[in-house]
Amino acid sequence: MAKVVFTPNIQRHVALPQTEASGRTVRDVLDAVFADHPQARGYVLDDQSALRKHMTIFVDGRIIHDRTRLTDAVNESSTVYVFQALSGG
Repeated sequence: MAKVVFTPNIQRHVALPQTEASGRTVRDVLDAVFADHPQARGYVLDDQSALRKHMTIFVDGRIIHDRTRLTDAVNESSTVYVFQALSGG
């Protein structure tokens, strides 16, 4: 199973402990995590189930490309990091 890590700045708003989840895509993995933590879905995903603009996800150190359908590949040994993106100057 892939390791899924939500950064501390997200956990200030929604409790999401580091966990493991099965899936072949980012969508599959997030759906598995949100099945156990439904309160987090609306914080990470928008009403169209796309990644919110203030969020970013890395799989094995690489930023995902598909922010809408979340089809980037994940394997059993992957690490998925979910970050709250920061902006400003």
